Amino acid sequence: MKTVRLKIAGKVQGVFYRASAKEVADRYQLSGWIRNALDDTVEAMVTGEELHIEKFVEWCRQGPKKAIVTNVEIINESLHFFETFDIIR
Repeated sequence: MKTVRLKIAGKVQGVFYRASAKEVADRYQLSGWIRNALDDTVEAMVTGEELHIEKFVEWCRQGPKKAIVTNVEIINESLHFFETFDIIR
Protein backbone atom coordinates (compact mmCIF):
# COMPACT_ATOMS: atom_id res chain seq x y z
CA MET A 1 0.00 0.00 0.00
CA LYS A 2 1.11 3.51 -0.74
CA THR A 3 -0.26 7.03 -1.01
CA VAL A 4 0.54 9.60 -3.68
CA ARG A 5 -0.61 13.14 -4.34
CA LEU A 6 -1.17 14.11 -7.97
CA LYS A 7 -1.26 17.55 -9.53
CA ILE A 8 -2.73 17.34 -13.02
CA ALA A 9 -2.31 20.30 -15.37
CA GLY A 10 -3.79 21.20 -18.74
CA LYS A 11 -7.41 21.44 -19.84
CA VAL A 12 -8.67 19.35 -16.94
CA GLN A 13 -11.52 21.40 -15.47
CA GLY A 14 -14.97 21.39 -17.04
CA VAL A 15 -14.31 18.14 -18.96
CA PHE A 16 -15.69 15.58 -16.44
CA TYR A 17 -12.16 14.79 -15.26
CA ARG A 18 -13.08 14.30 -11.59
CA ALA A 19 -16.13 12.11 -12.26
CA SER A 20 -14.19 9.98 -14.75
CA ALA A 21 -11.25 9.68 -12.35
CA LYS A 22 -13.62 8.47 -9.61
CA GLU A 23 -14.85 5.68 -11.90
CA VAL A 24 -11.25 4.63 -12.59
CA ALA A 25 -10.30 4.83 -8.90
CA ASP A 26 -13.30 2.70 -7.95
CA ARG A 27 -12.38 0.16 -10.65
CA TYR A 28 -8.89 -0.18 -9.14
CA GLN A 29 -10.19 -0.19 -5.55
CA LEU A 30 -8.34 3.01 -4.67
CA SER A 31 -9.36 5.37 -1.91
CA GLY A 32 -8.74 9.09 -1.46
CA TRP A 33 -10.10 12.23 -3.07
CA ILE A 34 -9.96 14.48 -6.13
CA ARG A 35 -10.74 18.19 -6.45
CA ASN A 36 -10.41 21.22 -8.71
CA ALA A 37 -7.66 23.57 -7.54
CA LEU A 38 -7.78 27.36 -7.75
CA ASP A 39 -4.93 27.40 -10.31
CA ASP A 40 -7.03 25.47 -12.89
CA THR A 41 -5.30 22.16 -12.13
CA VAL A 42 -6.86 19.07 -10.60
CA GLU A 43 -5.40 17.62 -7.41
CA ALA A 44 -5.84 14.09 -6.11
CA MET A 45 -4.66 12.04 -3.14
CA VAL A 46 -4.78 8.30 -3.79
CA THR A 47 -4.10 5.26 -1.60
CA GLY A 48 -3.95 1.67 -2.75
CA GLU A 49 -1.84 -1.13 -4.13
CA GLU A 50 1.18 0.21 -6.02
CA LEU A 51 0.25 -1.49 -9.32
CA HIS A 52 -3.27 -0.05 -9.15
CA ILE A 53 -1.92 3.42 -8.45
CA GLU A 54 0.38 3.09 -11.47
CA LYS A 55 -2.63 2.21 -13.65
CA PHE A 56 -4.56 5.17 -12.23
CA VAL A 57 -1.66 7.55 -12.93
CA GLU A 58 -1.41 6.15 -16.45
CA TRP A 59 -5.09 6.99 -16.96
CA CYS A 60 -4.55 10.46 -15.43
CA ARG A 61 -1.93 11.24 -18.08
CA GLN A 62 -4.72 10.94 -20.70
CA GLY A 63 -7.88 11.75 -18.75
CA PRO A 64 -11.36 11.67 -20.27
CA LYS A 65 -12.03 12.32 -23.94
CA LYS A 66 -12.27 16.14 -23.76
CA ALA A 67 -9.25 16.64 -21.47
CA ILE A 68 -5.85 17.81 -22.66
CA VAL A 69 -3.34 16.80 -19.98
CA THR A 70 0.00 18.61 -20.18
CA ASN A 71 1.61 17.40 -16.95
CA VAL A 72 1.06 15.03 -14.04
CA GLU A 73 3.20 15.73 -10.99
CA ILE A 74 3.47 12.78 -8.59
CA ILE A 75 4.40 13.38 -4.95
CA ASN A 76 4.93 10.43 -2.60
CA GLU A 77 3.11 10.93 0.69
CA SER A 78 3.11 9.12 4.00
CA LEU A 79 0.46 6.41 4.04
CA HIS A 80 -3.07 7.83 4.49
CA PHE A 81 -6.18 5.72 4.86
CA PHE A 82 -9.52 6.76 3.38
CA GLU A 83 -12.77 4.79 3.39
CA THR A 84 -13.76 5.71 -0.18
CA PHE A 85 -12.66 7.76 -3.16
CA ASP A 86 -14.52 11.07 -3.05
CA ILE A 87 -14.97 14.07 -5.30
CA ILE A 88 -14.40 17.20 -3.27
CA ARG A 89 -16.42 20.14 -4.56
